[in-house]
Amino acid sequence: MSVDKLEAVAEDWHKALAVIAHPDDLEFGAAAAIARWTGQGKEVAYCLLTSGEAGIDGVAPDESGPLREAEQIESARIVGVSAVEFLGQPDGTIEYGVALRRLITSVIRRHQPEIVITNNFRETWDGDVSLNQADHMNTGRATLDAVRDAANRWIFPDAGDRWNGVRQVWAASSPGSRHGVDTTATFDVGVESLRAHKAYIEGLNQPDFDPAEFLEGLCRAAGTRLGTKYATAFEVFTP
Repeated sequence: MSVDKLEAVAEDWHKALAVIAHPDDLEFGAAAAIARWTGQGKEVAYCLLTSGEAGIDGVAPDESGPLREAEQIESARIVGVSAVEFLGQPDGTIEYGVALRRLITSVIRRHQPEIVITNNFRETWDGDVSLNQADHMNTGRATLDAVRDAANRWIFPDAGDRWNGVRQVWAASSPGSRHGVDTTATFDVGVESLRAHKAYIEGLNQPDFDPAEFLEGLCRAAGTRLGTKYATAFEVFTP
């Protein structure tokens, strides 16, 4: 069976903003790519809509939220990212709508990125039966819309000065991915960034879960499509 090849993403940019729903979302594949880019001297900032407070079954939200924020900050540090902000949206019940678009628009206008990174927001992870979460879907869809909103001076004029400099939006690990980036040299850093989510991983109640093994399966498959050992795949959108 033939494998669709991936086209390399553009890397002639300097500034990116990642907009995601939860701590750990980027670490399940995209963090190794971010380590590559920070290593090139690029500037990447993280904006998390929630603190992931509902993500650990055995830990109450008021304890889990601060714990997961701390793990995310450390995870970001490992891949060279120091700008991490949490917007306090409710974990598990993010609603797509005008309010969410306005919130993300304000972040885009403030950071003024050339590239916006988000997570897979398709209904499934595999294009078939592995269901995605509502938070991911609503976050990604609102991020796409907010990129266009940010460029229109008449939409959300109270959310900062317009920014029309976003060139593309990249959704990591989408089943519709047709682009990718070589993460062979930064794969191990990506693994360490996932390991930093220690409390979350322990809360999965999967004793056999191995971050390196999980990421190797994901990134090796993408690497095969890109023609490298390891890669991160992205679905690319142009506003």
